[in-house]
Parts: sequence; C-alpha cells; structure tokens
Amino acid sequence: MGKLLEWMPIVKDALHKTAVAANILCLLHVTNVHLFSVVKLVGPSMLPAFNNGNFVLSERITSRSGKVRSGDAVIIRSPEDPTKVVCKRVKGVEGDVVSYVVDPNKSDEQKTVEVPKGHVWIEGDNINNSRDSRQFGAVPYALVESRIFIVDLNEILFGWV
Repeated sequence: MGKLLEWMPIVKDALHKTAVAANILCLLHVTNVHLFSVVKLVGPSMLPAFNNGNFVLSERITSRSGKVRSGDAVIIRSPEDPTKVVCKRVKGVEGDVVSYVVDPNKSDEQKTVEVPKGHVWIEGDNINNSRDSRQFGAVPYALVESRIFIVDLNEILFGWV
C-alpha cells in the first residue's frame, strides 16, 4: 500500500497534463474545422499571386455566411476530385455575367456565361496553367471551404519569402 501512495502524486500529475494536452488538441481541431486553417499551396495555377509552396491563412466564416465576393482567393473542394482542395480566385458569384478566354494557349476566343444561382465562377490567376470553371463550369457554393486572408505566412512564420 505504501508503494501505491508514493505513485499517487505522479499519476495525478500525469493525468492532469494529459487532460490539458487533450483540451489544447480539441481547441486546435475546432479552430481548424470552424474558424481558421493554415494551407500549403501546391502547383502553378495561382502564379504570380501565390508561389508554389506558400503557406496562407484562410478563414471559414466568410464562406459559411455566404459573403464570398468576386476577387476573393478561396480554397474549394475540387469538383473533379473531392479528395483534393484547390486554391482559385472567384471571378463571379450568382447572377454575375463572366467573360472568359476558352483556351488561352490556342486562341483568343471568348465566351460569356451567367453564373447560376448558388454557384461561383472560379479561375486560377495563371490562366495558361489552371483547371478551373473554364473546363468544368460554375462550382456549387457549397464547395467553397474558406477565403484566404493572409497571403504569405512563410515570411511571418519562417522569416523567408
């Protein structure tokens, strides 16, 4: 019984520290799912605004409240592969009329579309190297996950550009 009493303070301390760590992890999870996310951008579709490998901070409140506007850079669930998320710029919201170059690598042919209700028109800034609404049409607003609001976390977090 004496040995058990010797271990009691150590066990209590370990349980307390475990509970604190669990609470911190829960807070991080809730923050990531409902408020903010750090996202690493991969690929050339948003050059020159975002470089391959940039870390950005995105917030989920604007997209959930239906206030994403034209010009916002957003993280969306890919309409072609739902296991991936992509970064694109909103070129139009429901009711907007959007003109776009069909295939900028081959011609200057343009088309004009009206963005349907409940959808957004997205395009990569690097139109020569982006799969976006020009290929798959307007995207349901429900696929918009977050809006980027801090563009370059690399410099803030790591001190390099």
